[in-house]
Amino acid sequence: MAETEFNARGVRIEKNLRSVTRAGQVLIKDGRLELLTSNGREIDSAPVQSVRAGRPWFTDGDQARATVNGTRYRLTLAEQDAAAPAAPAEGGAASRFLDAIRSARGRAGKD
Repeated sequence: MAETEFNARGVRIEKNLRSVTRAGQVLIKDGRLELLTSNGREIDSAPVQSVRAGRPWFTDGDQARATVNGTRYRLTLAEQDAAAPAAPAEGGAASRFLDAIRSARGRAGKD
């Protein structure tokens, strides 16, 4: 079960309105969400079951928010950065991120 369910590079990751990295990586693999710096160093990670994710209310662009281990992050994903599935998905990279969280939760619940 080493399949990567979602992988986006070049992601701007912000915490408390401060930029943590401008070219980070968001990875969902084996039922875990990982936020990584551009060097591959871990910023934060948690099982998808404990991650809260959604869209910020008033934003421009392709953004998502995620609460990981009690810390709120804002993720700005670019359309070309997310690994797109074979069938085109609507709504861009943030929508694919949220869909990947939901589907990973469903798989983790069945195990």
